[in-house]
Amino acid sequence: MAAVPLPSPRDLRRAVPLSAAAAARVDDARSALRRTLRGDDDRLAVVVGPCSVHDVPAAFEYAERLAPLAADLADHLLVTMRVYVEKPRTTVGWKGLLSDPRLDGSHDLNAGLSTARALFVGVIDRGLPVATEFLDPMLAPHLADLVSYGAIGARTAASQIHRQLVSGLPMPVGIKNGTDGGVQVAVDGVRSASAPHVHPGVDDDGRLALVATAGNADAHVILRGGASGPNYDAASVADAVARLDAVGAAPRVVVDASHGNSARDHRRQRDVVTDLARRIARGDRAVAGVMIESFLVEGRQDLSADPSAMVRGQSVTDACLGWEQTERAMVTLADAVSARRAGGTAR
Repeated sequence: MAAVPLPSPRDLRRAVPLSAAAAARVDDARSALRRTLRGDDDRLAVVVGPCSVHDVPAAFEYAERLAPLAADLADHLLVTMRVYVEKPRTTVGWKGLLSDPRLDGSHDLNAGLSTARALFVGVIDRGLPVATEFLDPMLAPHLADLVSYGAIGARTAASQIHRQLVSGLPMPVGIKNGTDGGVQVAVDGVRSASAPHVHPGVDDDGRLALVATAGNADAHVILRGGASGPNYDAASVADAVARLDAVGAAPRVVVDASHGNSARDHRRQRDVVTDLARRIARGDRAVAGVMIESFLVEGRQDLSADPSAMVRGQSVTDACLGWEQTERAMVTLADAVSARRAGGTAR
């Protein structure tokens, strides 16, 4: 077994710093997301971006397109860019930019940490909050100060380690329903993450430490469908809300338009968005946010040993909507919020 030292969170922050102005933008976005998720702000949260980032320049181009659109729709939507750098694998495969930044199986995590941190900083500097999935709890301290919205994936929703992590994270975090479609595992995750915990973790100097958390009041459920089928319909949302209400959690959810809700057909994300928009326009307030997988170019591609042979701005993991489809989807959601304000009623 080989062991290679990694930088401490403190050392990485010094090497790839966040300016005071950018740090303030991160905090402002967190506060705005909290208000939206709690129902104190009637805007819809929208987390949109690539399934995973493999090409940093293409991700920056995406951010440069998304930022002005987000600003144009800011009265109705609170837009956060999906910047996922860790990818859970069912068996084997590319684990994401953080683990393998050169896409060649070299697994240079030192380079991946610097690359991921610089990517997050670059997106923030382009005017957008960052959303990401927290997969490896030991690496969360290296990046968490840059993140305005976090997610725990379906494969780790039941993990006590991840629930403990969420309880100490300083931003709203969504916990997805299980891969089988079961929602109770996510509800249980929200209950656990909202409570204080004491657990082993990593301190700012990279040492193993005993960590005490206060609980995350803004943990919530993300409905992403599963083997049992989609769960973005009104009845499924009502069931999730009732489960949350029963345990004293905020009765609002985020809906992931991809994964099981689109039957893994990226184009069907448009159908999910259209249906959600129709209900929001009629007054629905139970859906606090929507997640959309989107990149510059529609579809997906396989990794290639020859980078020049790859399509710039196209996903290498799940297939995504293209940019033009993304624009239309976001305008549809903004129009729905406007219609709800004009005449919608409570859920």
